[in-house]
Amino acid sequence: MVEELLTAGAVAGSAAVLYLAAAARVVKQYERGVVLRFGRLRRNIRGPGFTMVIPGVDRLHKVNMQIVTMPVPAQDGITRDNVTVRVDAVIYFKVVDAAEAIIRVEDYRFAVSQMAQTSLRSILGKSNLDDLLSNREKLNEGLELMMDSPAVEWGVTIDRVEIKDVSLPETMKRSMARQAEADRERRARVINADAELQASKKLAQAASVMSDQPAALQLRLLQTVVAVAAEKNSTLVLPFPVELLRFLERATPHQPAQPAMPLAETAPVEPATDNPALEEHTSEESEREADAGAL
Repeated sequence: MVEELLTAGAVAGSAAVLYLAAAARVVKQYERGVVLRFGRLRRNIRGPGFTMVIPGVDRLHKVNMQIVTMPVPAQDGITRDNVTVRVDAVIYFKVVDAAEAIIRVEDYRFAVSQMAQTSLRSILGKSNLDDLLSNREKLNEGLELMMDSPAVEWGVTIDRVEIKDVSLPETMKRSMARQAEADRERRARVINADAELQASKKLAQAASVMSDQPAALQLRLLQTVVAVAAEKNSTLVLPFPVELLRFLERATPHQPAQPAMPLAETAPVEPATDNPALEEHTSEESEREADAGAL
């Protein structure tokens, strides 16, 4: 009798252990448990920790409540200004209602991925190329609003959508490079013209100042010569200005002229030879010198 009781107790204990092993479940902190009993949803969502289900009757589905990062495959499309582009993005979403995510849609991850691809192609057709390149924040907000409306019915909320990369054809890249180069060249020419205008005004003011003092122009010329000669790698041809001569002439004090010697006191020149032609030539030179002295 005792042996039968012990045997029955051992069998009951083994059955209880097997039941507990089959019924025990552990839900992690970032998960929620959805129980279906005979295919019907049980409204009490199992929280994190240890929980029990009826083996063979209940079926527990664990739903991850963390934020999921899902890359959106690159999509080819044509913008509103007829430019072919290839755009890829990344989407951040999370489940806010575990029961709706299990009941409303078969696979909420796949559904969100397909919805993101279609929304991305749709937003491409409504945007210009300049918006894709420089105004992505507005496009990201439009994508988030476009995807969030149907996702709410699935118990999923879209946390954030980001466009990662925009690939352009090589011809379009070259055209944009030429456009940017032309724009920079235009700005460089405008800046150079503005600099020339300012320089001309300053030169006009300097010329008006130097016109009052001619010596300032000569000093500026000498400074330029010194600056050029400092390089010592070129030949310098320096013109001598007439104004400098006039300046030096005005700066030099005048000396009184010597009076001319009277013609009568001039010593006679004796002929050095008896040649009549030489004497005639000497007399002519004497006459010319006498005339010059008289003048």
